[in-house]
Amino acid sequence: MDLRLDGRRAVVTGGSKGIGLAVGKALAAEGVRVALVARGEEALAAAAAQVPGAVAVSADTGDDASVAALAREVNERLGGVDILVNAAATPSSGRFEESDLEAEINVKVRGYLRTARAFAPGMTAAGWGRIVNISGLAARQSGSLVGSVRNVAVAALTKNLADELGPQGVNVVVVHPGLTRTEKTPQTLAAMAAARGVEAADVERAAVAGISIGRIVTAEEVASVVAFLASPLSVAINGDAIAVGVGAKGAIHY
Repeated sequence: MDLRLDGRRAVVTGGSKGIGLAVGKALAAEGVRVALVARGEEALAAAAAQVPGAVAVSADTGDDASVAALAREVNERLGGVDILVNAAATPSSGRFEESDLEAEINVKVRGYLRTARAFAPGMTAAGWGRIVNISGLAARQSGSLVGSVRNVAVAALTKNLADELGPQGVNVVVVHPGLTRTEKTPQTLAAMAAARGVEAADVERAAVAGISIGRIVTAEEVASVVAFLASPLSVAINGDAIAVGVGAKGAIHY
């Protein structure tokens, strides 16, 4: 399927690894010029080398001045931005404490808002744009107070921005991945196992038992959904939450 993305320009935060990097690769494969954004310069440079034509911009989305500088640099290097994918966040280990809440909100919620406010004016001026916020299925379940709160907040942020920007041609959606296989998966499973006092293999078996397709989804498979949502073909979806948790069993969401 032609996603009609050739020649578009995208910013992907959290782009040095995991879902963010996979999204950068998927968009580049569709002819998009991609700016990968992350804090760690070494990891970011290594990631950019894997994405054809990508530029690497180091920035901290938890800081106002850093995001303002990011917007100036990306607009100068790409000549504008049509697509923003927000994926910058601290990976959940299942051990979040309430003391983590403020820091997590600053990066994953306020950080998403900072970048949206920085790039939306260019999109609205052009009459077209896409903002895709990567959240998580913790928004639909308990178990991590901070994980649930930050992801629910991203969904609320998304709907408000969608209502505001939709009439100006900019669609905003939130994507809820479940447990996703990335280069960090072994560490994530180990941390979850330690928190529960079990083995990592036990955590993975329990997770797979609750997935209807019988396996953990990959970052590349999540990125394929994001690429569609970033395209003109997704115009009928705005303000909505798209679950990419490979069919989590149990609850019905409607």
